Amino acid sequence: MLKSNGRIGRRDLFKTSAGIMGGALLSREAAADQPAQRNVNTNSSPSALRITDLRVATIVKPGPSPCPIIRIDTNQGVYGLGEVRDGASATYALFLKSRLLNENPLNITYLFEKIKQFGGVSRQAGGVVAVEEALWDISGKVYNVPIYQMLGGKFRDRVRIYADTEESDDPKVFAQRLKARKEEMGLTWLKMDVGIDLVSRTPGTVTGPSQQTEWERSRLPAPFIANEVTQKGIEMLSAYVQAAREAVGMEIPLSMDHLGHLGVNSIIRLGKAYEKFNLAWMEDVIPWQYTEMLAHITAESPTPICTGEDIYLKEDFIKLAERHAVSKLHPDISTSGGILETHKIGDRLLELGVPMAMHYAGTPVGAMASVHCAAATANFLACENHSLDVPFWQDLVTGIDKPIINKGFITVPDKPGLGITLNEEVCKQHLRPNTGWFEPTTQWDNERSQDLLWSMIEAEKKEQNG
Repeated sequence: MLKSNGRIGRRDLFKTSAGIMGGALLSREAAADQPAQRNVNTNSSPSALRITDLRVATIVKPGPSPCPIIRIDTNQGVYGLGEVRDGASATYALFLKSRLLNENPLNITYLFEKIKQFGGVSRQAGGVVAVEEALWDISGKVYNVPIYQMLGGKFRDRVRIYADTEESDDPKVFAQRLKARKEEMGLTWLKMDVGIDLVSRTPGTVTGPSQQTEWERSRLPAPFIANEVTQKGIEMLSAYVQAAREAVGMEIPLSMDHLGHLGVNSIIRLGKAYEKFNLAWMEDVIPWQYTEMLAHITAESPTPICTGEDIYLKEDFIKLAERHAVSKLHPDISTSGGILETHKIGDRLLELGVPMAMHYAGTPVGAMASVHCAAATANFLACENHSLDVPFWQDLVTGIDKPIINKGFITVPDKPGLGITLNEEVCKQHLRPNTGWFEPTTQWDNERSQDLLWSMIEAEKKEQNG
């Protein structure tokens, strides 16, 4: 209280100070009740968090090929999971270990910039991406939020799934399998593999040089093989697509993959023949690097063209979109650079008017990384899953509602990080032969090399010498 002379008495000063202190305590308690405060994991100290280990366990056949799963451990007991792309060697991740030890895993962008130089197209990106996914998993657990929340929130609560379908030489059998995907599994987007291998055994369907070498058949890009499909071949292939459309109807999106090694003109002719079937896209018709040829095909084919599963980093996606070389793009999160890089790809493609689907074949670890990215990316259509017929696929993990794929959708989890935990018992039943369950990897602790991308060796020497 003010005295008559305008000064505060000592007794009043104590009362006022007590009031201020009490108010501060009440404000602090009120702040503690706010969601942002409650979500902080008080068992961790983010600024002191450090990477202490990187280990691998490889699961056999959750998709087309074995899938290495990495685990990044920290000094505070928080760990993160990531997945190397199916068919890629775990070595792609292991040799990054020495570049990560003692780093703070919450510095995701810094660490990605540090290691992205060791990635490459297709399976060569697997290690970098697995690390990036694991860092996001750790961050979500530390801050007690799902990954999509750290990307800015979600646009959708469920992520649409599309899937390949087992082939058959009989168009009617093939069509019934597609129909079962729709009616029994509830898929709302279908995909079929229809290529020249289905008809090439019939004389007069494919023109091409005989006695091709293994290099020519499997290594040379499609335009250099000199295979062309004949009118008879086009008619036989069209019969497969027609049977599929008659079985599933025209309302559901239907994509096509694995056309085979064909020349540009044959692809355009097929695109015109398939126009009446209103396909969502023809996929990977030629290697994605041939931008001008893809642009020519896209301009001539009324059937949309899609590519992207083997592209690493956003720059080449943007190049294809800027030149309108394809109708749609579909990055595979295990190749494109990981969760944040794929999110950036989607945002830029949205600006350029190109829709984005996502390719994926592997365990639920990478699948859930894709789900978080898809949930947070506005420009998203559907995400592929190659494991609908793998009985143990969803049993590899716990902590998520089952079935994981429910009537063609995956519900976006709201638990911290990826939102899943490995089911150790089931995973161990499906380990790659002669491999262990996250065994020590100390042999990778101390690899050293000059990793800088420009000439700064002297500066690095000074840093190493203190």
